[in-house]
Amino acid sequence: MTFGIVRRRPGELPRELTGFIGRAPELTQLAAALDTQRCVTVVGPGGVGKTRLALRALAGRTTGADVPVRLVELSPLRDPGLLPHTLAACLDLPEQSGRPQLDVVLDHLREKPALIVLDTCEHLVDACAELVDVLLRETDGVRVLATSRQPLDVPGEHTFPLSPLGVSDAGGEAVSLFEQRAAAVVPGFEVTDASREAVVRLCRRLDGMPLAIELATVRLRAVPLNQLIDRLENRFRLLTGGRRTSLPRHQTLRTTIDWSYDLCDAREQRLWGRLSVFGDVFDLAAAEEVCGFGELGSDEVLEVLIDLVDKSVVQRVDEVGPGTGAAGATRYRLLDTLREYGAEKLAASGEETAARDRHLVRYVKAADEFDRHFIDDDQLPRCQALRREHPDIRLALEYALGHGDREQKGAGLAGALWGYWQITGLLTEGRYWQQKAAAAFPGATPERAWALIVGGYIKTFQGDPAGAVPDIEEGIAIADRLGESLIRARGWLYLHCAHTFACDFDRAERAAVTAHERLAALGDLVGLVCLDVQAGYQYHLSGQDDLALERSGQGLARLGAGSKECWLRGFVHTIVGLSHYSKGDPGASEAALKEALPLKAALGDVIGCGYAVEIMAWAAARDGRHRRAAWLFGGSDALWQSTGGELLSGAPVSVENHRMAAEATRADLGGDVYEQLWQLGATAPREALFDAALTGVDELVLEAAELPGQRRAGSGESLTRREHEVARLAADGLSNREIAERLFISRRTVDAHMERVLSKLGISSRSRIAVKLATAGTGE
Repeated sequence: MTFGIVRRRPGELPRELTGFIGRAPELTQLAAALDTQRCVTVVGPGGVGKTRLALRALAGRTTGADVPVRLVELSPLRDPGLLPHTLAACLDLPEQSGRPQLDVVLDHLREKPALIVLDTCEHLVDACAELVDVLLRETDGVRVLATSRQPLDVPGEHTFPLSPLGVSDAGGEAVSLFEQRAAAVVPGFEVTDASREAVVRLCRRLDGMPLAIELATVRLRAVPLNQLIDRLENRFRLLTGGRRTSLPRHQTLRTTIDWSYDLCDAREQRLWGRLSVFGDVFDLAAAEEVCGFGELGSDEVLEVLIDLVDKSVVQRVDEVGPGTGAAGATRYRLLDTLREYGAEKLAASGEETAARDRHLVRYVKAADEFDRHFIDDDQLPRCQALRREHPDIRLALEYALGHGDREQKGAGLAGALWGYWQITGLLTEGRYWQQKAAAAFPGATPERAWALIVGGYIKTFQGDPAGAVPDIEEGIAIADRLGESLIRARGWLYLHCAHTFACDFDRAERAAVTAHERLAALGDLVGLVCLDVQAGYQYHLSGQDDLALERSGQGLARLGAGSKECWLRGFVHTIVGLSHYSKGDPGASEAALKEALPLKAALGDVIGCGYAVEIMAWAAARDGRHRRAAWLFGGSDALWQSTGGELLSGAPVSVENHRMAAEATRADLGGDVYEQLWQLGATAPREALFDAALTGVDELVLEAAELPGQRRAGSGESLTRREHEVARLAADGLSNREIAERLFISRRTVDAHMERVLSKLGISSRSRIAVKLATAGTGE
């Protein structure tokens, strides 16, 4: 029997591909609990159907509910420290800010509440409990639905125990499930009056456990119903000493899995165990590479994998989404309970180390290939392929950096992914692994030098160039001492980047000269193109836009005509757009940004998209197209806020351009119209925003389904980011008019924000805002 789910983007609910049987009372009760409780945990043993029930209960809420639903699948996650990163990915929040990821998540959820589904919490129960406690305390509109084998035990939690399917003499839900699954194995199978008693007996023996029933029905392909029941009954009697007594439900399922395992041949058992090293889904190539060794060759893996799919041990997962191809891609996974069982068998077989080492080698090789071919035309699909296997990259890093004799491979893996962390926006996680790699090599080693340099590079992009410089300089010094020429050259490249972002142009120029000498001597084309991009930005920030255009053109020339590389070309076109704007040519500026935005959008580079949309707004304002400029400003601001980063990375010349263009737009339109259009852009779906920006329209027109809903403000809510800005300025003594001018919003909007600030802080006078904010900061 083959069945599975279709995987979509992180956070989206999967589509059911097998029928859902019964559970009507449970669905009604769970729906009612979700309407009245902020935290509901569906609790029950493995294999009882907790995830299926939760997803079915939510299926009808994704369009009708007042908040979006975001699914966080935790079964591939092992490191509790990465839980906030996983949630951020499901909320589509990039890790491009240097702030703690949990703070970024909380800021987002205060502005845009969601129903968070934490699926499979039991192996991370403490970390999940801490996260849920913070979400409930620090936000007002967020709700949580968790599935776990044990409660989270947090204040306000409502536990929802889930029992197995019911079995009665007449049948019941367990019998209906058996009939449905059996019909998938034996076409035309039906439970008749003659067979009903036998099926009821079997389902009772399996305690109505859905997974146990699934595994049992598969055997109908090989043996008739009566023999199936007799063989399973005999197995249970062996465990109970011949007595017709019941086993605990967890033991019932375990016995059924044991029985399924014993009915597999030696090759199937071996592959079952080896597949448990994968964190989530895997494809055939990965299975062959990792699991094909010893007595099970890689050329045998496909045949055995198909057998495990037929036995319902392995699920087929039909993926859709970026990078999967027009027709999608077939991948596979083990259910959590069966993966745990396989891991036990793998450990007992003595093959665990070999399988995990092969798993590690696979991802080291993939990262090295990505690094070596970084600017090739297939950069985007290679990056998307790595992104799909991110759970396994995490597992490989955790395994290697936790075992002393494999730490060198772990540091190499983390370092080779320097471009992956940048392109995907996983900067905070990238820094996390660089810090682990540096800690694993405290002495003067190439591993430490590279980890410090890459970590510093990431720090620069997260808005901390001053903090990046000491790390990079230490890495360069180590590389000098060891004669590691490539690490040293890249160190000077990243040092130039840090000085550029800090607007320390003299030091940047000196670093650029050294970097160019060393990169050119090594023939490091990737490094040279990166230097062209960085130098172009340096020249723009320092007011030398002709040089910026010249250096940008040099970077494109190095990549070659017709290059399909995305990341660096997107940066180059952005710098060209900035420079043309500064030279007074808004048409050329917008043309360049229309080249940059699709590249950055394809990569999911939110900050890159923010730059492109922002500069398009400047160009529109300078061209007198102020209605277009207003909604572009709103869209840009929403993109920047989603990153948790500083507007335009805090570059003074860019911030001043923003101020002047926004002020001119507001003056032309009037405060009310400006605010209305700004809000339209700020709340528009990204795809609609980007489409309108690229087509050059002056009016942003959204379909009914894309129109944003209105959120209600109420007493006791946390301040949103904008409300906190208003409160801080009011605490500094600014009037509502002055705040409106400072933030480029209407006076009426500030009045509304101030009313909500006073309500949320529980005060009646703005004179008490400063005291209230200060006491809130101390926890009084």
